[in-house]
Amino acid sequence: MRLPLPESSTALPALYLACLMGLPSGADAAMQPCGSPATALADVRSPAQVAALAGRMIEIQAIVTADFSGDGGLRGFFLQTADAQRVHRPGLSEGLFVYAPRARADVGDMVRVSGKIEEKFGQTQLVLSGSPPVVCARGLSVTPQTLTLPLAGESDLAALEGMLVRLPQTLTVSDVHELGRYGTLALSHGRPIAPTQQALPGPAAQQAAVANARNRLLLDDGSTRQFPAVVPYPPPRLSPDHPVRAGDTITGVQGVLERRHGQWRLQPVRGAGAPVYQHANPRPVAPPRHPATALRVAAFNLQNYFNGDGHGGGLDAPDNRGAPDTAALARQQAKLVAALRGLDADVIGLMEVQNNGYGPTGAIRQLAAMLGPDWRVADPGTPALGTDAIAVGLLYNARSALPAGRVATTWLGERSPQPLAATFRAAVSGAPVTVVVNHFKSKNCVEAAGAQADQRDGQGCWNPARVQAADTLARWLGTAPTGIADAGVLVIGDLNSYAMEDPIRLLARRGYSDLVARFAGPHAYSYVYAAQAGYLDHVLADPLAAAHVVAVQAWHINADEPAAFAYAPTRGSGGAPGFYAPGPYRSSDHDPLVVDFASSPRTR
Repeated sequence: MRLPLPESSTALPALYLACLMGLPSGADAAMQPCGSPATALADVRSPAQVAALAGRMIEIQAIVTADFSGDGGLRGFFLQTADAQRVHRPGLSEGLFVYAPRARADVGDMVRVSGKIEEKFGQTQLVLSGSPPVVCARGLSVTPQTLTLPLAGESDLAALEGMLVRLPQTLTVSDVHELGRYGTLALSHGRPIAPTQQALPGPAAQQAAVANARNRLLLDDGSTRQFPAVVPYPPPRLSPDHPVRAGDTITGVQGVLERRHGQWRLQPVRGAGAPVYQHANPRPVAPPRHPATALRVAAFNLQNYFNGDGHGGGLDAPDNRGAPDTAALARQQAKLVAALRGLDADVIGLMEVQNNGYGPTGAIRQLAAMLGPDWRVADPGTPALGTDAIAVGLLYNARSALPAGRVATTWLGERSPQPLAATFRAAVSGAPVTVVVNHFKSKNCVEAAGAQADQRDGQGCWNPARVQAADTLARWLGTAPTGIADAGVLVIGDLNSYAMEDPIRLLARRGYSDLVARFAGPHAYSYVYAAQAGYLDHVLADPLAAAHVVAVQAWHINADEPAAFAYAPTRGSGGAPGFYAPGPYRSSDHDPLVVDFASSPRTR
């Protein structure tokens, strides 16, 4: 028989446990009765006990806090010691994941299980034996433990692993990149900034990186599915017109804490109060022109725009980094054109365009044609721009931007794509400005060795190559390469360096000021990586050009948006993605920047 639990009880007193001697039907004969001595979860977590327990069959009696069994789930459930039975050993968790692919459990049940302890996916778990869980009582609960960010150290998390926790704070969504793929959101207290965005490389950046790591927790979806048909965040489900963006906030977060696949994450608990989302960072409208604007220049990394052979073929070439087929290419073009038109620019510097020439089939020429009959390509007169698969490019509206001098390029050194420079005047009036679009070597560590390897100072791989590129660029610009000596110089593009890194500080010493910092302030960003915001995309100006700049803005259409909204979340997946919409949002992974020039110098 099963003794009833008193209605007012929320925990199971020791005396009552000792009375629970009946077994439900179907229980394993070897299983001890409910209330019999069992291994405490604190002992399972104790380093002194792990070796002794390894390989042994043990029994545990505890309360089910969350069940993730079933197809696509975690194939198990979580147990936690009843409040009245906790031993409260400092630093030791009293929760545990039970791997039970052929069983299920109901939240609130006191169950008795047997199995062996093992390490899997980076966490300690109990592998259920052939015996199903024995239900000892129902309708119980445990008190969630309070967890706050940032943490003092990882030990704060280890002490709560497998336990039900609640975060009383208003948390910020700091990353949504994997939302469509794994159903995860990164949460932080406030918005973490990329270390070398505000701190000098070396000890200061390392300290900032440690602080950011302590201020991050994944909110998972309790599922092992990739690219699920329904993504639950924001409730009831993610959709192109119902997004969650980095910078939005969430309150009332509660779930079971675990470490899986090397990351600390919170698995949601059904029946708990649903977290509340606030659109604290709504989608912005296109940046309006400053009233004094005579010429607007934009910079935009297109995230690998490839058009194959220009006739709808060649997209299966080994060096194609963009759309895998013509349908995906059409989706990508629709998003990029929407973004480029929304910029309302007269000159646009582009990065990551297929380097297949300037003729009718070239990617940049076809992109210009999509923008309208007034758009032109700055052609340096070479078959291509260097030897890489991607290149930079310059587009301009011939009705509002008048080219002057020649289009110029140069070699910046090993691994850095060639820049492109052209001088323009506003058709209405104004001084000339030389626009130089760049794309320095990325931080990707493939083939990086010696000094080019990651020095663990926050600047990543290939930093010396980027420094060399910056130095060569500054020297080259000193020669007035377009032939217009009285033009101010505007350096734009993805320099793959945050604001405090060596290449940017070198260019500052050569007289190029950071206009993003000047106009957008200390929290400026155009890119989000690993839940950290900052800008790799720059607007740098010499004093002559800087005197005419009246506004610099980022249009946050990409960095804050889930990758699921891109034209093709994964290359080769085939078919139109379920989250696709043709607008500008998530047309790339970088936000475009716009720079407004006045015809006359600014007055201070």
